[in-house]
Amino acid sequence: MGETNIKYVIFDLGGVVADWNPEYLYEKVFNGDKDKMDWFLNTVCTKDWNMEQDAGRTFEEGTQILLKTYPEYESEIRMFFDRWEEMLRGEIKDTVLILNQLKDLSEVKLYALTNWSSETFPIAKRRFDFLKSFEGIVVSGEEHTRKPYAKIYETILNRFNLEPAHCLFIDDSLENIEGARKMGINGIHYKSSTQLKKALQRHNVLP
Repeated sequence: MGETNIKYVIFDLGGVVADWNPEYLYEKVFNGDKDKMDWFLNTVCTKDWNMEQDAGRTFEEGTQILLKTYPEYESEIRMFFDRWEEMLRGEIKDTVLILNQLKDLSEVKLYALTNWSSETFPIAKRRFDFLKSFEGIVVSGEEHTRKPYAKIYETILNRFNLEPAHCLFIDDSLENIEGARKMGINGIHYKSSTQLKKALQRHNVLP
């Protein structure tokens, strides 16, 4: 492997190594009615609403906010937390293979930085053995902030004594990559495992 200044590779989890999508639950809840499911996820249990749980708000608090506006959807709203595990399909196998390859090379240390509710992250810890590959994991819900805000990048850098210029951050959100770059952290905007492997090779992290 060629010379590289990358000593630490930081993985996002959802959408990169863990396959999570609310549609996996709500396509069942709405009996395959895609229009109704799309309306519900774009209007009621929205991405922005869920991000507040990722940033530390409890699901009960979030649920009560929605019930004031959409009381007729109480059952479906409560399912977002009560049946949350049905949204987590499994690991993204090809990316986990890359993670394992990086671990076997032992030339970089591996960390995770995830937007994830502290209430549901224990489910991931039970489900995914690959989480043991990381030297450390920063979970937004535990920190009461989230990507792309500067505070969460500062948290992982300071907690594990990482130099930004020696870090390479992988995330499927361009906004989160841009947030990391503002902190001096190198970034790869994840689109597929094939694209990720080529990008890691360009950075001389993988042979």
